[in-house]
Amino acid sequence: MNAKTADKIATGVIYAISGIVALILFAMLSFILVRGVPHLSWHFLTSPARAFEAGGGIGIQLFNSFYLLILAMVISFPIALGAAIYLNEYAQKNHFTAIVRTAIEILSSLPSVVVGLFGFLLFVVQFKLGFSILSGAIALTLFNLPLLTRSIETSLAQIPDLQREAGAALGLSRWETVLHVILPAAVPSIVTGVVLSAGRVFGEAAALIYTAGQSAPALNFSDWNPFNISSPLNPMRPAETLAVHIWKINSEGIMPDVSAVSAGASAVLIIVVLLFNFSARKLGMKLYKKLTSA
Repeated sequence: MNAKTADKIATGVIYAISGIVALILFAMLSFILVRGVPHLSWHFLTSPARAFEAGGGIGIQLFNSFYLLILAMVISFPIALGAAIYLNEYAQKNHFTAIVRTAIEILSSLPSVVVGLFGFLLFVVQFKLGFSILSGAIALTLFNLPLLTRSIETSLAQIPDLQREAGAALGLSRWETVLHVILPAAVPSIVTGVVLSAGRVFGEAAALIYTAGQSAPALNFSDWNPFNISSPLNPMRPAETLAVHIWKINSEGIMPDVSAVSAGASAVLIIVVLLFNFSARKLGMKLYKKLTSA
């Protein structure tokens, strides 16, 4: 067999494997969307769930999912950004940085249920935060931080050293070079990583079962005082998210229309995650053009 024939065979195998992966993904998404989309309506998306009667929705669970996501990203992004800038731009190759990178790798490989149990023992029990949005957001931060840090660090590492040298030649300090040259150039990749990690966090369930709780108390959406227990913005209230709701109603089996609600909620979850993925690159390019005047 000559090299040209071997190359064609290898190329064909790679295309076949890629096609199989794409086909499996397409089949899964199609199955979920075909079953769930017919059940979607404005009433379903905005009305509260009903435990023992049919006709409920996912309004509170959907709001809880977005609120937890925003709170977790607000906590985790500055930490991940600072850690990534330090590791890529300032850190020397020594035992300390080796320990930090090893810790990041270990944290990123921990199962989410382990993170949830850790959050339960530390934040819910030890710190007495109870089952709350705050406990869930901190647990999601621990779950998301390693992935986000590695993603941002990779984005910074992709910027050529020539740009760093150009900043130094212009008399810029290392921090000024990072702030005004490196970060704007890395924005598309950073935003892509942030949005993709947000999609991962949005669909998380195991870590939230033990921290944010499995109940969705009635909320008063006209009360935006975060200190009131019925306020949607209260970070100390329990919050059942969309992913936890899907798991809960299927495990309990007490809802008359559990199949319809589960299918509809799953479709919403998939649609939101797909929107996160599709919007990542477009948003990154828009920010890149704005920040670099390209």
